[in-house]
Amino acid sequence: MALVDIELDGAVATLTMNRPDKRNAMSDALLAELAAFFDAPPKGVRVVILTGTAGHYCSGLDLSEHVERTAEEGVYHSRGWHRIMDQIQFGGLPVISAMFGAVIGGGLEIAASTHVRIAEPSVIFQLPEGRRGIFVGGGATVRVGRILGPDRMTEMMLTGRKYNAEDGLALGLAHYVVGEGEALAMARELATQIAGNAPLSNYFMIQAIARIGNMSTQDGLFTESLCAALSQTSPDAREGLAAFLEKRKPRFR
Repeated sequence: MALVDIELDGAVATLTMNRPDKRNAMSDALLAELAAFFDAPPKGVRVVILTGTAGHYCSGLDLSEHVERTAEEGVYHSRGWHRIMDQIQFGGLPVISAMFGAVIGGGLEIAASTHVRIAEPSVIFQLPEGRRGIFVGGGATVRVGRILGPDRMTEMMLTGRKYNAEDGLALGLAHYVVGEGEALAMARELATQIAGNAPLSNYFMIQAIARIGNMSTQDGLFTESLCAALSQTSPDAREGLAAFLEKRKPRFR
């Protein structure tokens, strides 16, 4: 049985993490299936929705599959996770998380690598690694730390604090909070809207904005100028301007 179910609907792909008996806990096999999709997404897909099943998004590392590794093996394993999270964030496709239930540990690391996050009231955000005697290894110190700030993330990990959906909205872990059972419907609505954008514009938003955040002010401004020049001279920019002047919807490539 596939650990990630894939449903294609025109330009939108919905990926459902499917380990219901484990609250969709992360395993190497599940991550490998995510990696396989994002390494070679089906032609025509412009937006991805990532969600879970059986009332949970992802409960983090499957501790029952935790194996002892040497320090060297641990570094390689963590870096493998980093590659997959990077591919989700920077692969070129906008990714929307439809979240409910557990968004814990590695599940929060996955969510933080996506671009739009929608939370239902049942959501629990937590980084409980300190209680397990381990440390985050899938990119949380970078992605979650930049959302919350290092100080708040440190406290979150030290205490094992749980945040609910409204907390997550206030802190930036979620962009939207919806009613119970409504996250996937909103994700589909937003996915359709985003898929209607010019592909090059979407690509630059994904590739440039997070990287500019790591740059000096002047390097960031120069990179912004390059993105602006490339997008504004594209065929889609000409179509967008023509559609605006003709009072119609644009027909992007």
